Amino acid sequence: MKTIEDFNFKDKKVLIRVDFNVPQDKDLNITDKTRIKSAKPTIMKVLEDGGSVILMTHLGRPKGEAKDELSLKHIAEAISDELGIVVEVSDDVVGEDAQRKVAALKPGSVLMLENMRFREEEEEGDEDFAEQLAKLGDFYINDAFGTAHRKHASTAVIAKYFDEDHKCFGMLMEKELKAIDKVLHNSEKPVTAILGGAKVSSKITIIDNILPAVDHLIIGGGMTFTFIKAKGGEIGDSIVEDDKLDLALDILKQAEEQNVQVHLPVDVIAADDFNNGAKTEIVGVNEIPEGWQGLDIGPKSIEQFSDVIKNSKTILWNGPVGVFEFDNFATGTKAIGDAIGDATKNGAFSLVGGGDSVAAVKKFGFEDKVSYVSTGGGAMLESLEGIKLPGVAAMEE
Repeated sequence: MKTIEDFNFKDKKVLIRVDFNVPQDKDLNITDKTRIKSAKPTIMKVLEDGGSVILMTHLGRPKGEAKDELSLKHIAEAISDELGIVVEVSDDVVGEDAQRKVAALKPGSVLMLENMRFREEEEEGDEDFAEQLAKLGDFYINDAFGTAHRKHASTAVIAKYFDEDHKCFGMLMEKELKAIDKVLHNSEKPVTAILGGAKVSSKITIIDNILPAVDHLIIGGGMTFTFIKAKGGEIGDSIVEDDKLDLALDILKQAEEQNVQVHLPVDVIAADDFNNGAKTEIVGVNEIPEGWQGLDIGPKSIEQFSDVIKNSKTILWNGPVGVFEFDNFATGTKAIGDAIGDATKNGAFSLVGGGDSVAAVKKFGFEDKVSYVSTGGGAMLESLEGIKLPGVAAMEE
């Protein structure tokens, strides 16, 4: 498929699906502009070619109703500031005002259609609605990786109304897809995957899909204790999925059969309560006393995991290894980030994805120390599971 660099957009009205579902405070001010910054290169390419841009995005979950607090007019000024161009917002999505403003668009200007999800047809993937959107532009660019796992009108269905010479992925989408492909299919060995989070059940399809591609699998976070209990360890009151003990043993068996080394914590920071001020002690991961729970990996585990990471050439990090939201249990996750940063500095390729690990990267300032931080939580996870994303498949038809 052609890339955005294969096209010149002079005098073209270009529909760009972006993901500006940005976090806001109680006064509706944007608190993190990452998604806007990430889409900027694609937007500027069109404008610098002499084209005009029609932005499409959703914000929040209005469920088909026009809600003032979720109007894109509240974020237009911040987008304008980032682009250095005044971004006008239409009063509707595909109605009379949108059509009038699109018709008046001049090269070098930007119009943002009102919140896509003010129309219930968006999430329904309605074809007539998608066709109405398509008629507003000469060309379609999908640069919304964060919603690529949804078969919505503006993310997937709309693509069928443009032939291969009038649609392409944006620069952000290309980066995301290449980063995932690099880990799963074009990696330099040794490859290490670090999986954290609370539940084995939420990561099982990822594990199944990545095992053939990795040499080392580091397991941390709450799901550690399902594995430890399955192996006969004492986990105290730590979080556990008792109905997934056999699954944990099966994963370990599969890994052994595929020559993947699985690294589980050997020690943990145990606490007598789930709060930042709880009493703590370092104990063996399989010797946690009754009434205590593991909330972070211990110093021996940090040393062992860091050694594996620093000797890796390709690294995938999905999920923190402790309750990093509590400062007293953030040491392990910070140490993992430091090790990944060191490996990256020495030439490794590192991809971080999944909501909590991305939040940790941002909290501890690791964004510039890793190779790539994915902007799409659900889309990233489904890609790692081997699922063909609707927003990607539609562009290749």
